[in-house]
Amino acid sequence: SPIDKDDKPLMTYHLDHLGPMETTHKQYNHLFVVVDAFSKFVWLYPTKSTDATSVIERLEKQAAIFGNPQRIITDRGTAFTAKSFEEYCSKEGIQHLLIATGVPRGNGQVERINRIIISLLTKLCHNNSENWYKHVDRVQRLINNTPPRSTGVAPFKIITGLDMRIPEDIGFRRLLDEELLKELEAERESVRNKAKENISKIQEENRRTFNSKRKQETEYKIGDLVAIKRTQFGPGLKIKAKFLGPYSVKKKLGHGRYDVEKVGDHEGPHKTTTIAEFMKSWTPSFGSNDCSGRPNVGDVHGRTTRSGQTY
Repeated sequence: SPIDKDDKPLMTYHLDHLGPMETTHKQYNHLFVVVDAFSKFVWLYPTKSTDATSVIERLEKQAAIFGNPQRIITDRGTAFTAKSFEEYCSKEGIQHLLIATGVPRGNGQVERINRIIISLLTKLCHNNSENWYKHVDRVQRLINNTPPRSTGVAPFKIITGLDMRIPEDIGFRRLLDEELLKELEAERESVRNKAKENISKIQEENRRTFNSKRKQETEYKIGDLVAIKRTQFGPGLKIKAKFLGPYSVKKKLGHGRYDVEKVGDHEGPHKTTTIAEFMKSWTPSFGSNDCSGRPNVGDVHGRTTRSGQTY
């Protein structure tokens, strides 16, 4: 179901691992990215591992300063599906939402930030890409001090109520002086209200644009035979069939989402969750790789990863 929008910061975090990057002499090879859904504030952590232990360590350090969010949104990476991560979220009272495989818009906030990060690091590194980690702090400051279109207010200002000062100026601890807290809280409330108004306006514009361009989704019934769109492409697979099947519809999840199960012995995961726009009524078709009409299903066997992603 659609995720409710927050009306204040530090309530919902989007998490992701960006990489692999070029390995540095410190053995960093990924960037752990945390995005606050309301303010768009980002935290960037160079990391040597993408496992659950590394993720939990960084979230614990962040919680020591900002407390815990109410919920966390992630993809189905191994760190986020690990039992230890689920136990951590349960212990801390955090709701963990996993997005459907192959539906990138479900975690679109962090995907957009990732593109910005890569662009900035590329410009800052020039031809010395193995030193990317040295520029991460600067990239984080640049993003957090730049008003995004969705709010019109810099993320740092939404969080603190103040304009960012350069590190050589007055330290951040001074912002927490008791005599400034009342003034800060009043300005925070004003800034947050302005950001909320801008977010609602942009969301309505995006909703109207999306609905005007979106085709009416086909509704499927339990037991219908369908073909599902291939969502993963590795080397040499872009010229293979774009649709796989047949699959049988096993459960309707609402909002155009379905649980489906493989029928027969063919390429693709045994069970998966997909969306109506990635489905077509099953009609065997060979010799064409055009997904604009009937689904094309090849007669060769492919591979399925342990996570169920199709290649």
